[in-house]
Amino acid sequence: MNNFSPNMLKTFNTCPQKYYLKYIKKITMPQKSTPFEKGKKIHALANYYLRGDNIDKLEKALSEEESKIWNNLKSNCYFKKSYINSEYNLSCKIDKYWIGGRIDAIVKDESSYYILDYKTGAIPQNPETDFQTIVYLLCASKKFGTNIKFVYIDLKQSQDCIIELSPEKLDEYKKIIFNTCEKINQFIPPENILHSKPCDFCEYKKICI
Repeated sequence: MNNFSPNMLKTFNTCPQKYYLKYIKKITMPQKSTPFEKGKKIHALANYYLRGDNIDKLEKALSEEESKIWNNLKSNCYFKKSYINSEYNLSCKIDKYWIGGRIDAIVKDESSYYILDYKTGAIPQNPETDFQTIVYLLCASKKFGTNIKFVYIDLKQSQDCIIELSPEKLDEYKKIIFNTCEKINQFIPPENILHSKPCDFCEYKKICI
């Protein structure tokens, strides 16, 4: 049985055929890594910092742009809350389906727990119904209870987007996960693919018949 990650669910929701090629056929396609390197560096630095490691040398090696982003994160009010864990794998079962992923960090104060997700690029267009939000809140609620919030920390715009889990959202999120996983299990690849304009930017287009 698959442990469905946010990326898997997002991919299927965007293009079932891409999901089929990437996760069922397990075909990997080369991608440019440059846009992701900055994010990886900041995430690694945040993990070391939160764990209490000495990062003096790592901070000195940052570029001017990276230093600005890093200082934005260090000064963020949510990043300063009490540390629980970082680069933290969580999973849970929704009906018969397992979901899970890796959380950037989880912190707390006297009133709540907070899932932190740092973004060096843009936050999702619809953060409340993004699969990353849904999966992480559902998994974390199983471990820490329902008094929990998801915080997207937009390091580019220096702003936060906070989503609070409610009983209504909890039920809605469970339904979204179950229905999406059911569709994945029932998906049969079509014989012919009708490509659209967004397909021009897909790394699988050349092998997607």
